[in-house]
Amino acid sequence: MARKHPDWKPDLLRMHREEIGLTLEDTGEKLREIAERHGFNIAANFQKTIWGHEKGSVYPGPHYRRAYCRLYRRNEAQLGFRKALPGEDAPVESVPAPASAERKLPDQPDAVRQALSSIREGTDDVDSEALRNRVVDAWRRHTAGGSVDGPTVVLVGGFAGSGKSEFAKFLGGLTGWPILDKDSLTRPLVDQLLVALGGEAHDRSSDLYREKVRPLEYRCLMEAAWDNVDCGISTILDAPFISEFSQAEWMQRFQNRCRSKRVSVATIWVECDPESMREYIEFRGAARDAWKMEAWDEYVVGLDLKMRPQGPHFVVDNRLGAAVALVDEARDVLSGGGL
Repeated sequence: MARKHPDWKPDLLRMHREEIGLTLEDTGEKLREIAERHGFNIAANFQKTIWGHEKGSVYPGPHYRRAYCRLYRRNEAQLGFRKALPGEDAPVESVPAPASAERKLPDQPDAVRQALSSIREGTDDVDSEALRNRVVDAWRRHTAGGSVDGPTVVLVGGFAGSGKSEFAKFLGGLTGWPILDKDSLTRPLVDQLLVALGGEAHDRSSDLYREKVRPLEYRCLMEAAWDNVDCGISTILDAPFISEFSQAEWMQRFQNRCRSKRVSVATIWVECDPESMREYIEFRGAARDAWKMEAWDEYVVGLDLKMRPQGPHFVVDNRLGAAVALVDEARDVLSGGGL
């Protein structure tokens, strides 16, 4: 069943295009350039796709929306795709200020800090400004060819489709810290193990997976992380961490082990709304998500959307893709991307 977008204002796309003097063909070419630079999966067809977006007959998919945001240097709310979140700039209903003033690329440090501003304290015993400073310092040293003394372990967790991998990749790109993605690290072995145990390769919802396979997945992930840490290498772990973050004892053991190794820890929970998660899961079309899509209502009911990690943690608000949009903007600035 098609989802409705009652807050969508497609006329704003045309307004922004005409404001900077782009034809539909020009727009298609620039979207393709942006997609190549950011790794977006789009096939801009100026005669059909973009026209359909501006006329309101086709709602742009997530990668198209991200590309439009980069092209026009606006967030999704300003381009009329959705309502603004608290603190976001509202949609522009009329022709905005001159493009030369509004679309000037910000300084790189400012863009990085703006993207990192989506990290906020989830508990009172963490300091988001200190974490941002550490990441910015690592970015400066990384781009200058230096290194950071004292390793850091960053756990980036969240439900499927929440945007955790995008945020983890952004942190990794800034700092040069390696990213250990659970699926990339273990998926081939997990698929074959499930088959060997009499299950299905892409099953991620059965008791067989949860009881027999999942613990081994996370053990492999954590052992790889400790290997890096023992070599003094800061590491970013990208995984849902649903069960782990829910257990105060697991979190405390992890903190204690890191403390014994003089390793700094940052636990980040990426929150997102169900509709956005569904859109991204549907968009990526991974076989392991088949059950989620077939039984979406049942799956969502089983999610604790108010869940937060036990113990010190940070929260990134990626509802409606807001945090990922800031990440895209920072990447654009860092790459020198422009119109």
